Amino acid sequence: MSIDDALLEIKKEPFEDIGYAKVDLHRKIRQGAAEVIYGAGKTPEQMIGIVSTMLKNGQDHILITRLSSEAADMISQVHPLHYHKDARVGIIGEMPKPTGKGKIVVATGGTSDIPVAEEAALTAEIHANEVVRLYDVGVAGLHRLLNHMDEIMSASVIIAIAGMEGALASVIGGLADCPVIAVPTSVGYGASFGGVSALLSMLNSCASGVSVVNIDNGFGAGYLAGMMNHM
Repeated sequence: MSIDDALLEIKKEPFEDIGYAKVDLHRKIRQGAAEVIYGAGKTPEQMIGIVSTMLKNGQDHILITRLSSEAADMISQVHPLHYHKDARVGIIGEMPKPTGKGKIVVATGGTSDIPVAEEAALTAEIHANEVVRLYDVGVAGLHRLLNHMDEIMSASVIIAIAGMEGALASVIGGLADCPVIAVPTSVGYGASFGGVSALLSMLNSCASGVSVVNIDNGFGAGYLAGMMNHM
């Protein structure tokens, strides 16, 4: 757009009040990434209204997290939505071309961690990052991870996702020369306490350069990794 058109956009209200939501229209200007819709707790009608407001104001791709399949079906009747069922993620618009400086590796301890991993991977991809997926490479069979040392050592950021005792983050943190974002998952038997066991293990990692996000927070990890990859 022209400079005059850009100035006009900046002069407009930084958000639009649609009654049940105040849609942040300036977040992409402030932070480099547009507002993301958290689907849990919102009705399909509310999400349709928020999406319509974002599209009307020039947002060309939109991410909806924690989106149920029933809500996705209703939204797709109004807006062209691509729904990723395992990750409970909905995406409107095409994935952008990667502009990050390197690759983000998303690794899981087991197959059961893939839903959280896909939330992280899709979040990173919609924020213009190249993602490498390494699934089911946990410590129960360490040779599986060691078979991917090229990907581990060439990554700019690694997201390590694991339930049970959460040891994957420490192992990767001891091998990699880049930041590691650990994501504990709620996968595990009773004494895992819904992911608290993995969370505490990751917080007490003896490896340097490991940070931890909340239980099952694939979105937070993917977003943070994308910010690091664009610095």
